[in-house]
Amino acid sequence: MSEPESIDGVRYHAVDAAYFEKRGLRKYAGVWSLWALGVGAVISGDFFGWNFGLGAGGFGGLFIATLIVVVMYLGLCFSLAEMSPALPHTGGAYSFGRSALGPWGGFLTGLGENMEYVLTPAVIVVGIGGYLGAIFGTPAELAPMWWLFCYVIFVGLNYWGVELSFKFTLVITFIALAILIVFFVGAISHFDFAANALNIEPGPGGSAFLPFGWAGVLAALPFAIWFFLAIEQLPLAAEEAHDPKRDMPRGLLLGILTLIALAFLTLFLSAGIAPGAKEVGTSTEPLFLGFQTIFGDGIGVKLLAMIAAAGLIASFHAIIYAYGRNIYSLARAGYFPKWLSVTHGERKTPHVALFAGATLGFLVAFVMQYSGSALVGAALLNMAVFGAMISYIMQLVSFILLRSKLPHIERPFVSPLGVPGAVVALVIAVVTLVSLFFNPEYRPGVWGCAIWFLTGIAYFGLYGRHHLVKSPEEAFAISHRSKPGTVPGLAD
Repeated sequence: MSEPESIDGVRYHAVDAAYFEKRGLRKYAGVWSLWALGVGAVISGDFFGWNFGLGAGGFGGLFIATLIVVVMYLGLCFSLAEMSPALPHTGGAYSFGRSALGPWGGFLTGLGENMEYVLTPAVIVVGIGGYLGAIFGTPAELAPMWWLFCYVIFVGLNYWGVELSFKFTLVITFIALAILIVFFVGAISHFDFAANALNIEPGPGGSAFLPFGWAGVLAALPFAIWFFLAIEQLPLAAEEAHDPKRDMPRGLLLGILTLIALAFLTLFLSAGIAPGAKEVGTSTEPLFLGFQTIFGDGIGVKLLAMIAAAGLIASFHAIIYAYGRNIYSLARAGYFPKWLSVTHGERKTPHVALFAGATLGFLVAFVMQYSGSALVGAALLNMAVFGAMISYIMQLVSFILLRSKLPHIERPFVSPLGVPGAVVALVIAVVTLVSLFFNPEYRPGVWGCAIWFLTGIAYFGLYGRHHLVKSPEEAFAISHRSKPGTVPGLAD
């Protein structure tokens, strides 16, 4: 056996062709599959989670926070639209960090994204449990049974094959969109902004529009992010896309434009009808409340609420896909234990990574359920946003550095916002990360994530960095180190 090769402060072990044969993926996705994956991953944010921002900042606080977050996501998505076709690997965020910041940068980026994608399904499954519990009248103590049921079904669907997974994503995303459109149209005739959106009693120094002042805007930032969180997962599908250089930028930009429209319609129409922002801001099934206002009580509204759970299911399914590819790519390169990257011999799906992520996500949700937290979903949401902001910060820094370090690589798409857009998004991401520590109710969970992050760093420093493999992401980064050239589309 050959000696490990030391490069960039890490050690690479040689592997034979059989190693990668056991870790193969299958191409399937086109531009509409990618659009559905991006929108489907996020659309649950319009069904559950965003509404806790009303309780944190009032309507005005959440509205201003959403405007700020839109600016951040536009900067992020345009940056990703440039990087993803230039570095078309399943590693996605980790791949960008690895090429721009070296092995440590790649690992920290991938670890932040790992926390985001393992925890986000846990947030969503709490929402699904809330909807199903309301529909079937089951007590809150049985919510973990709904969670387990959902994990088994949708991990199984992702395990079955990428073709079925993408087809289901496309169908369920269109169903979720249709349900939202039914809600939007029905809510218009019940809309009374002053009576409903501004019904939260102002605190000291607050107003009807900003009941908790400008501090409420900071407190609402994590919940505004829930309207868009996970759109950035699309680069993880690069090795399963037929033409990532053409389709990835289109899928990303079509996706973020769709989500911006849905976010503002959801915010205004959900808060602007009875029972209003005060009650919606604490509900685990806010769209269910809206349907009750529009259609009244009875079997009809319960059927609609059951269909409304399609939005949560769409995101739950799509983000299970995301954490599976994230764990797979990091494990294939040796950052995580390599056995996590083995794919199914016939189906070519990363089944080991899918099962491992599901187990961890369910356990975190279960522990939070019995931790005494009043709003389990909101606490988990803040934990997921913690991982997301670390990943966003690292990806935006990577974009800025790649412009100067790798100007020679082919860029099929060049961000019109450029480095200034990335810098603005970076500042917003940093402010959001810091703001997570301001809310004492959710702070223990955020500190738990910080411990998770530090444990990962210790693992990589002591073991992982000595056992890497030249996966596609690693091979690209090693072979494209600071060569002279220009960025296509930017040269004079």
